[in-house]
Amino acid sequence: MNEIKIAFFDIDGTVFDMDTKTVSDRMKETFRRLRENGIKICIATGRSPILLYDIFGVRFDAYVTFNGSYCFNDDEVIFSNPLSPKDVQQIIKNTREINRPVALATKMRFAANGLDDDLLAFFQIGGHSIEESPDFAEVAKQEVFQIMSGGYLSERPQLVKDTDNAKVAAWWDRAVDIVPADGGKGVGVTKVLEYFGIDRANAMAFGDGNNDLEMFQAVDNGIAMGNGSDDLKAIARDVCGKVSEDGIYHYCLAHGLI
Repeated sequence: MNEIKIAFFDIDGTVFDMDTKTVSDRMKETFRRLRENGIKICIATGRSPILLYDIFGVRFDAYVTFNGSYCFNDDEVIFSNPLSPKDVQQIIKNTREINRPVALATKMRFAANGLDDDLLAFFQIGGHSIEESPDFAEVAKQEVFQIMSGGYLSERPQLVKDTDNAKVAAWWDRAVDIVPADGGKGVGVTKVLEYFGIDRANAMAFGDGNNDLEMFQAVDNGIAMGNGSDDLKAIARDVCGKVSEDGIYHYCLAHGLI
């Protein structure tokens, strides 16, 4: 492994234990010690910026949010790539045809046109709630960076049917994130590497789901969680322990990063 100068971390299932709804003290210690050792730390998540409340106890050098569609740090926006207004309306139409409500995500809020068990559970996994929004139609005219919907594998083609630039980024088998087709975590991570002038050979990333596949393809050192998907493990450089076992902490310790 080359010298590591930057590390990217997915949240849910990677640093955030979805069973206990917590980030362990050892994980927080890992973040602090990496920064103390001069390694930049970045979040790379499907979450919205408004869901990045202080559960980590540390400042990050950059945030890749909405699966790469909106990247920023404390100083400025690094990359912004919302869905096109046309695609937003098409996706809303598509989901209505299969009786699926959606939640739209802008930089500042969520707006839903209805609720079903899968969409509710999708938000609850991360410890959050969602309600139907009376101003949904107005929010749909704003900059929308991501659309969340319930959706099984067989439904996914319908969700993005007849769109110009939209794709499914899924990390769960009952629901999806829909983002720009020319985006994704890999694009966001690449934009952050360019921003800091760091080569992919000196970057590592930790993840657990299939929405992390593109992120692993953007760095030379992708480390899959022990609880990660088989698809992600297949392309990972290495596999660490499970999130419930503080896998990242033990991996970083074993490799002299902390």
